[in-house]
Amino acid sequence: MLLRPLALEALCESDLERKLALVATISSQGDSLSVEAGQRLEEPVLLPGRPARPELIAPGKVPQRSVHTPEGRAALIHAICHIEFNAINLALDALWRFAGMPDEFYRDWLRVATEEAYHFSLLHEHLQTQLGHRYGDFPAHDGLWSMCEKTKDDITARMALVPRTLEARGLDATPLIQNKLRAVGTPDAVAACGILDIILRDEIGHVAIGNHWYRWLCERQGLEPIAHYKLVARQYQAPRLRGPFNTAARLRAGFLEAELTALAEPSDEET
Repeated sequence: MLLRPLALEALCESDLERKLALVATISSQGDSLSVEAGQRLEEPVLLPGRPARPELIAPGKVPQRSVHTPEGRAALIHAICHIEFNAINLALDALWRFAGMPDEFYRDWLRVATEEAYHFSLLHEHLQTQLGHRYGDFPAHDGLWSMCEKTKDDITARMALVPRTLEARGLDATPLIQNKLRAVGTPDAVAACGILDIILRDEIGHVAIGNHWYRWLCERQGLEPIAHYKLVARQYQAPRLRGPFNTAARLRAGFLEAELTALAEPSDEET
């Protein structure tokens, strides 16, 4: 069986439980699946497959709720759950879409898809058992997949702007979220912090994968990584990243000191 067509099948699946089951099946077959990196697959009309809910709205219209109420904590966990659901799709898209990469590229993104599905399952279980809600009960936005769409014809920009930009924001945000939940101190809030510990640990590895393949692609194309990052960030209108940055986590994820210094520099629009 072939890995990349199976990844595309999982990406197209709109039923939540079937999508998770497909990812688990692909993961369990692991190294027995042939990559066939040179195979060109035709893109389906509608991507990604996802359930009818949550309702997708503009990022600025997603309601802000206090974590000091059960409903507010449910909304927060739901928002993170939605990020993890999108992250499953992002990893599956990298798996099927980009032909001609080394086999390790596809194995790396299979690992990411597997771990993102695990994160989603942990959060969804917590949402249901601790907070009385399900995925889909709150509105959400589509920012992660929008960048996936923008970069579908540019693998170097995809590696630059999805794992090492949008997903890397989780490295910065997670400790801040944990601080808020610890201040609440309820059993569900404390349990959520434990789940976020697992997610932060794994996401460092995911961002490291993005960093590795971004630099590999830059080297293959004769590009200077920091200068090219600024170019694609402007070209694809990536969000301006603002601190505080989790420097320790970013260094563990493979960012260079020079890249962290560049993060703190004002953008062209600000100068």
